[in-house]
Amino acid sequence: MKGLTTAAIALGIAFTGHSAAAKCDDGEIVARFAHVTSGSHPKGVAASQLQERVNAQMDGRMCVEVYPNSILYNDSQVLDAIAEGKAELAAPGFSKFGEYTSAFEVFSLPFLFQDIDAVIAFQRSASGRKLLDSMQGQGLQGLSYWQNGMMHMAANIPLIRPDDAAGLKFRVPPSDVQIVQMEKLGAQAVAMPFSKVYGALESGDVDGVAHTWANMWGKKFFEVQDGITETSHGVSAYLVVTSTEWINSLDADIRTEFLSILADVTEQQNEDSKRLNREAKDKILAAGGTVRALTPEQRSAWVEAMKPVWAEFSDIIGQSTIEEAAGYNY
Repeated sequence: MKGLTTAAIALGIAFTGHSAAAKCDDGEIVARFAHVTSGSHPKGVAASQLQERVNAQMDGRMCVEVYPNSILYNDSQVLDAIAEGKAELAAPGFSKFGEYTSAFEVFSLPFLFQDIDAVIAFQRSASGRKLLDSMQGQGLQGLSYWQNGMMHMAANIPLIRPDDAAGLKFRVPPSDVQIVQMEKLGAQAVAMPFSKVYGALESGDVDGVAHTWANMWGKKFFEVQDGITETSHGVSAYLVVTSTEWINSLDADIRTEFLSILADVTEQQNEDSKRLNREAKDKILAAGGTVRALTPEQRSAWVEAMKPVWAEFSDIIGQSTIEEAAGYNY
């Protein structure tokens, strides 16, 4: 029976509404899962589901401890922690892997994927699965893709035409592709941690942001923006990652069972993410937030303005990969 450590109980109290990490029993293989979101976020929900499934099904053999809200590490620290054996699992956004591989920049290309179903279809393909192995030489192993949703643009002024973004400062993660796409709009890209975005929008240090409905609602970005334009131009997703050393150290039967559970949780996460984003959009509207839809002609203008980013990164990502990914749109 899993108990709670004193530290975990204290952390659970400090972060009301989020379960404290279950203490693993002696003799169990421990998998510490560190992430930066709340338990109600699509990533947090999936991490908790993985914990519950593994701890019930593999009781006495393997145990997952989940640490949300950057309790252990933030996304800029966690990959080093995994390499050093201080954590076993994480799920950072793709931009955090830039120093290891450029392969995941395909998911940052604007308007490459029509919707989240096209993203999932590509990730399930042979090429998508091959990307999971792209960092083995650096000691990291991708295990699964978890969705956060399609990204939309918000700013302190209405964004209807691409040139509306000119001169504005947009927060971006440390992604070369996302920096360039803002430059194509005549906007300035400002890289900063996700945790600082609300304050920067409120103070005017940045003028806009691009993110999912779930993040716009969860972090209340809509409160400090004129409105959100439903561009669906980009993909926000996470890579569940571990070290090659840890995953290869598991006995074959343990590894197979763990990965099978992770695959089941991933399928559920895909559906939960869609639902949570739909609900988040509805909550934003109910709270008085403004959502603007683009006409087909207006959307085409955004596509034309940002599509040159594809050509700029074709040598880095691979033209064949870009074409294959685009082929999953209907």
